[in-house]
Amino acid sequence: MPATHPAAITDGRLNLDQQRKRAKELLQRLRAEEIHAADDPHRPPKLADAQRLVARNLGFTNWPQLKAHCDALAFASRNPGFVADDRPQTHHWRCGNDIQHSLRLAGFKGQFHMLSDPLCMGPVPAVSEDDYCALRSRFISQAFGMDLRHARQRLDGEYASLALLERQAPGVLWCEADAYDQLFLIRVLASLAEVPDDLSLIESDGVPGVQRFIGIGQLAPEVLAWLWPQRRKVDTAMLSLAREAWAAYRAPSPLAWAALAQGRHTALPLLAPALLRQLQELPGLADGLSLTERLALQSLQDLGPQTFGRLFAELMAVREPLPFLGDMMFHALLRPLIDSPRPLIVETEQEQQWTRRTLSLTALGHQVLAGQAYGLDLIGCERWVGGVQLRPGQGHWALDAGLQPIWRD
Repeated sequence: MPATHPAAITDGRLNLDQQRKRAKELLQRLRAEEIHAADDPHRPPKLADAQRLVARNLGFTNWPQLKAHCDALAFASRNPGFVADDRPQTHHWRCGNDIQHSLRLAGFKGQFHMLSDPLCMGPVPAVSEDDYCALRSRFISQAFGMDLRHARQRLDGEYASLALLERQAPGVLWCEADAYDQLFLIRVLASLAEVPDDLSLIESDGVPGVQRFIGIGQLAPEVLAWLWPQRRKVDTAMLSLAREAWAAYRAPSPLAWAALAQGRHTALPLLAPALLRQLQELPGLADGLSLTERLALQSLQDLGPQTFGRLFAELMAVREPLPFLGDMMFHALLRPLIDSPRPLIVETEQEQQWTRRTLSLTALGHQVLAGQAYGLDLIGCERWVGGVQLRPGQGHWALDAGLQPIWRD
């Protein structure tokens, strides 16, 4: 594929919209001249090919590099007075990598760490650390189709890094209000023997002007800069509450967990709502479904057949009261309802990428929603919520209409 002439740039300013326009114009010219893709002489060029050429002509290896540079320039122009006052030795901790790029754009200089263990899914019992990592690795491997050895190495590496947190100063924990983040928060704080000299917490349950706040990963770099001065020091009360909550979440009975979820805690004010939402992943006493399962089935009943992607978007944008799932997590949670010998959901177009496959409610799915059948028994596979083990056909903890745990024989 031939190169395109770069636009004359003398002052170092690059505008991403202009570069997108250039790439579209180049694509039209390549197609008009019937020039084929460099990696396949029989394939017509695509927009990605033109974007790559534009990036290379400007001195970048690829389009994502060009985009990252333009984003950084745009942030700097909008925020000429902002200087992130973290230091290169600052350790930023998060339960994913969704803000890593934005922190860099905003000028933060510290090291980034993440603990990706999805504590809101699968078994989280009170066992030894080695047994815990082995159990979690097997779950992550099975749920997300990851090589078991890779899953174990990744988890071991993250927890080994976490073990150094008390000696990493200064440190900052970035969290939002949902169960994924709040469980990460109590897991991290409960691991500390004492309050570190310089560990701070940034957490948010909403941002002015954002109507549907999903999490800090959706925020622009300048909004992360706005959150930065709102951090507060981790103290003894936070550690004490985190230890209590983490022990309650890992217990085989949800009673202590439910008591914390129904309270108010000034030390960690976002914790109780997250614990209450996570409590609702226990099977409902009437239908045997977790709240996530129930919302998915209700959406299919109300809207008719939907692709996986649209169903997930419906939950995140409209129905989920406290969004905490990523798309792969949602996919993993729904697989048992699809793959069961007595499925509640049928999946078609399996040759498509999973997000594009169409999901429909089965007759059994309708019956479960109507309270005429018990979902956990029909799905037929063991499930865990924290330290609570749920076995089909056996006595287990369930949640009544008042969101109180009840033992169901």
